[in-house]
Amino acid sequence: MDKSSESTIAMPRILFAEDEQKLANLVIDFLTAEDYEIDLATSGPAALSRLESDSYDALILDVGLPGLSGFEVCKIYREKGGTAPIIFLTGQNTVADKERGLDLGADDYLTKPFHMRELSARLRAITRRSRTLVSPRLEIGDLSLDSATHTVTKGGTPLQLMPREYALLEFFMRHPNRTFTQNELLDEVWSKDSEASPDTVRVHITKLRAKIDSPDKGEESLIKTVHRVGYRFEKSVTSD
Repeated sequence: MDKSSESTIAMPRILFAEDEQKLANLVIDFLTAEDYEIDLATSGPAALSRLESDSYDALILDVGLPGLSGFEVCKIYREKGGTAPIIFLTGQNTVADKERGLDLGADDYLTKPFHMRELSARLRAITRRSRTLVSPRLEIGDLSLDSATHTVTKGGTPLQLMPREYALLEFFMRHPNRTFTQNELLDEVWSKDSEASPDTVRVHITKLRAKIDSPDKGEESLIKTVHRVGYRFEKSVTSD
């Protein structure tokens, strides 16, 4: 299964899963001219087969793929530890569809018809964001996150996190002892055009705390609420 690429190759490698041939040709021609290397899969099973054998810097998945939907491909890919950023393409513009895709672990969502330059801009944004995360393993206290395998453990015990909980924890662990407002967390962890709200942040933080904290052992929450400001992930003070 693919691990998000850390290559310094100038041409990012993209898996594009789309069964509409005319659109596929247009996207491939445009992105190739933008210095991307594109592999095309025309069905869900074909996309998964590619992901089993090759590594990619990003995935562009049509939701309505034959065989397996883009949602199903994303779910299987994330469950197997795939970490490359994902953009969904769809003809549906419902909030429910966007919410489902983002909750499954997608990074962005683009509704058809779209302008090629917008797709290219979003692709640049998610690949740039992905490549800034250079350290694969983060450890704070007995909490460990490995971005290469997309796993989290506490005291050696694996934790089962939903994709957005994982993304939120990774962001906090990469920026310990800094306070972020709910809107800043929305911008960093959720897609800017998603339907997520400050309430979404609060709900995810509550769920994340329940999984990473051990109040029965007398431990304080790692994620502190800063009154009227936001949240801060506190790194325990230890002597090196």
